[in-house]
Amino acid sequence: MGARRLEKISFEERVARWLRQYGRGLLGLLVAVMIVHDIFGTHGFLAMRHTQDEIKKVQANLDMLNQENLELQQEVKDLKTDPRLIEKIARDDLGLARPGEVIIRIPQPPAQENGSPAKR
Repeated sequence: MGARRLEKISFEERVARWLRQYGRGLLGLLVAVMIVHDIFGTHGFLAMRHTQDEIKKVQANLDMLNQENLELQQEVKDLKTDPRLIEKIARDDLGLARPGEVIIRIPQPPAQENGSPAKR
């Protein structure tokens, strides 16, 4: 029994020595690994920043679409209620006229491009 007790104490002493010798290094390594994981990991700081940037872009796009939706709703309301707007669209876009009116269209000359060579 005495030999086993010496062996057990000897093993505990070896573990204690090993921890004293390498414990700080292992703790430092563990802390370094955790810091790297918190920064570069799947749910780390950089991934969180990337996700926040995407959320901001989607929110800006959503705000723009909501504004466009409000403008379209107002346009629909105006088209349903404003006869002058309906007449303007009929005249300008569809080329319609009231009875007795004559429409004269004057063709526009084609615009010259800035990069085209000059005529001689």
